[in-house]
Amino acid sequence: MRLKTLRLPSSGPLLGAGYLLLWLLLQPTVQPYWMLPYGLRFGALLLTPVRRWGWLLGAELVATTGINLLQHVPLGWESFIVQHGPGPLVMAGGLWVLRRFNVHASLNRPQDVSRFLLSALLVIMATTAVDAAMLTVLHTAESSEVMARELGQHLLTHYLSILLIVPIMIMPLRTSLKQWPLSKLIKDGLLVLLPAMIVLLALSARAAPQPQFARVLSLALVLFFAFHHGWRGASLAMIISSLGMTMVDRQLGLSPSTATDYLFLAVAGTGAIMLGSATDALRRTSARVAEQNVRLATVNHRLDQLAHQLRGAARGNLRTDENLRRYLAAELHDELGQNITAIQTHVKLAQARLLQSGLEEISTSINAILAHMRRALHRLLDDLRPAVLDEFGLLRALDEGPIRDLLHAAGMTYRSELHGDPHLLDDDTRTAIYRLAQESATNAVKHARASEFRLRLRIGERQGIAMALLYIRDNGTGLPGRLPRAGRGLQGMRDRVTSLGGQFRLRSDAGHTGVHLRILLRSNIDQTSLNRTN
Repeated sequence: MRLKTLRLPSSGPLLGAGYLLLWLLLQPTVQPYWMLPYGLRFGALLLTPVRRWGWLLGAELVATTGINLLQHVPLGWESFIVQHGPGPLVMAGGLWVLRRFNVHASLNRPQDVSRFLLSALLVIMATTAVDAAMLTVLHTAESSEVMARELGQHLLTHYLSILLIVPIMIMPLRTSLKQWPLSKLIKDGLLVLLPAMIVLLALSARAAPQPQFARVLSLALVLFFAFHHGWRGASLAMIISSLGMTMVDRQLGLSPSTATDYLFLAVAGTGAIMLGSATDALRRTSARVAEQNVRLATVNHRLDQLAHQLRGAARGNLRTDENLRRYLAAELHDELGQNITAIQTHVKLAQARLLQSGLEEISTSINAILAHMRRALHRLLDDLRPAVLDEFGLLRALDEGPIRDLLHAAGMTYRSELHGDPHLLDDDTRTAIYRLAQESATNAVKHARASEFRLRLRIGERQGIAMALLYIRDNGTGLPGRLPRAGRGLQGMRDRVTSLGGQFRLRSDAGHTGVHLRILLRSNIDQTSLNRTN
């Protein structure tokens, strides 16, 4: 839940009355190097719409007049106007110009803080220049050294008042605090700031150099709150520690703080606000990064689900394809194989008559055609569904089956290394391994012009998952720099591995380095096959 930001009164008289009250409350704090009403005026003009400025300046004029009357200051109207009139008008004009250049009351980013402090310096320099002119008119007898000291005091006083007051005004009017940072800020104020202030005030009551040492230590408090609570914490800690030190100086009758003390406070406050703003920006960036990480994690999870669904669909398509191949193989074996056998039987029965008729050559030709058809049928059945895989099992099919016969018929040496228990793998994975080896051997015979073909298979188990590492290599010419469009063998192998959630790595360079395939397949342990084997 967020605390709503405060709103300025919409009524001009009410706004002026509130400004008058604040001005009167801050007036008793005025002393050398400490003029908080100047910061109040700067903040009020910066935060208030231009159309309400007349009420603010009028309220300030009334407050200043009343204070002079109460203090019995012998000041004529001309001198009063010369002394108190130009400053507010110059500040209002400067802020009006700066607001036209999009200078606004914000300390949320380091860029905003830099723009705010630069604007404050420009306005201070303008008002100080006017003060210098007024001092020259009113005090013509003053020396240049005194005038320079007075102007330096004005510069430091005005800058310090803006640094102390304006962030406190921006805080409730331009920012919204979450409930938990506010409670944490109050907690740290009670547990850290209050005890530390008591210690620092006790040091200030001692003889020198303890008071100067206490002012230096107060910077540690400001930096602590800047790190933990951003520019808001730094502003609050700075104003509280500064007010505490000033009150102790006045109550105990100590010597007033020097320009060096206040210059140290101005430099420390500037650095603390800059540091606090940078801390806030970094915290917001970290929060946005964390939100982006959560979104990315959600998207990645969704992508993983989609990838799992796609792999499941591809695996289903692969299983459907294998079932269709098995069905076609069974139909061809039963129908076409039986018909070929029937034809051979009839030819054999008619062979004696063909001999008597002198048609022995026809019998021989028919038998040769039928033998060729049977061999072609066996090759087709082996392509559709390798019977050797069902009859011999994966390891024996790879070591002694049609793959070895194909390579030997092509004059190639076949070397195989087979390790592990294939019953750990499910049927889809076993079939895929045989298909991959079969396709690789066919490619080596047709395209590689190789003399040697190596196959190494390792099957093992890790954390309840069966894993198969298939390594295939030949010493042929390798793949060409540009694969032909019609070549679908390697892509089909890659798709088969991907559908099973495996990894497919191919390495081949043009020349005589051959083709190197490294395939990793994972499979849930097939308990049915294990039980059947046991």
